[in-house]
Amino acid sequence: MVKRKIDEKILDVNAAMQGSLVFSDPVNLRINGKFEGTLTTKGNLIVGQSAEIKADIVAEVLTIAGIVRGKIRATENLMLTSTAQVYGDITVPKIAIEEGAIFVGKCNMPEGKISLEELSEYLSIEESKITEWVDNGKIPVEREGDKLLFDFKEVEEWIASRT
Repeated sequence: MVKRKIDEKILDVNAAMQGSLVFSDPVNLRINGKFEGTLTTKGNLIVGQSAEIKADIVAEVLTIAGIVRGKIRATENLMLTSTAQVYGDITVPKIAIEEGAIFVGKCNMPEGKISLEELSEYLSIEESKITEWVDNGKIPVEREGDKLLFDFKEVEEWIASRT
């Protein structure tokens, strides 16, 4: 698994928390306690072996060794270690699952052409905002009649160029 090198500093959270955590700048975040709510982060997120998470998670690079219940979207890759227990749907372009990991849910691995609706769900952004980007020529798109189609790899490259 490739981890993005951000900074050698690790924010290690070992507490019971509830709410919404958002990290707009890339971080190395490790959660070892209980968390409930929503979690959005850029950079590397590690859910430690003793962690119990009940949350929707959006991260770039995600490694899970503990228990996660909720919807997961990793924009780069996801690793489920042998001790991971994941109950929920996953959207990710690359995934690795070690023997012994438990995964109950659906896994969507977008590639090729995706619709406006699929892109909206993948990016967790309203369709109207994506349409605005299309109208302003900010995001690569192909048109088939009235239908907008997005090449997944081109969108990933576009996202990477903006971060």
